[in-house]
Amino acid sequence: MPRLPSKTAVITGGASGIGLAIARLFSREGATVEILDVNTEEMNLAVEEIRAAGGTAEAERCDITDAAAVDEVMARVHARRGRIDILVNNAGIAHVGNALTTTVEDFERVQRVNVFGAANCLRAALKFMVADGGGAIVNLASTVSVMAIPDRFAYATSKGAVLAMTYSVAKDFLEMGIRCNALLPGRVHTPFVDGFIAKNYPGRGAEMFDKLSKTQPMGRMGQPEEIAAAALFLCSDEASFITGTGLPVDGGTLTLR
Repeated sequence: MPRLPSKTAVITGGASGIGLAIARLFSREGATVEILDVNTEEMNLAVEEIRAAGGTAEAERCDITDAAAVDEVMARVHARRGRIDILVNNAGIAHVGNALTTTVEDFERVQRVNVFGAANCLRAALKFMVADGGGAIVNLASTVSVMAIPDRFAYATSKGAVLAMTYSVAKDFLEMGIRCNALLPGRVHTPFVDGFIAKNYPGRGAEMFDKLSKTQPMGRMGQPEEIAAAALFLCSDEASFITGTGLPVDGGTLTLR
């Protein structure tokens, strides 16, 4: 039996990486998938792929830093599907730098996407979830929400905020049938990671990939599908007694380093 039968799932950043893995898996488990992304070409390809596999999907270009645009898109999704059962706040950006090397502009840019963008999506989806009697939310936080690694000043700040928002929403909307949890992934092998290594370590790609992989106790990076499986669990009825939780999916990073 599918684990998300007839559910409508909004997935931000669902056109690539972890978001795409979540969209694929949720569709296979019976959900109608609504992808929000800024990359039109990638999100259209994702929709085509899901439909070709027999799933139901739509995509809308949406800049999540624009609160009015997010409200409009969520309203269209609700009008199209009749309800929003699931929100996966996956869209985000990263930055490398410490408190002295991170510019004001870069710091603000990361917070606009990772914090304000997530908050915009939460507000827009919660209005419908409250009116319709419940829902499940998963926010993509990070192991750096609760631990330190070098040169992630802006990114760690943003992911700490995402985890705090998770707790707040879980508390405030508990009695309205809304569960809100977060995932705390470690390093996951995505196209973003490949691009990051290529940009910051030219000519040292294989060396740096191996080095970054070995910082995690399991000695490898996670796969997007492994994060998607955890998101599926938290959004399914199997997790009906779980809310306000930050679930590590990190190869032992938080506890075994």
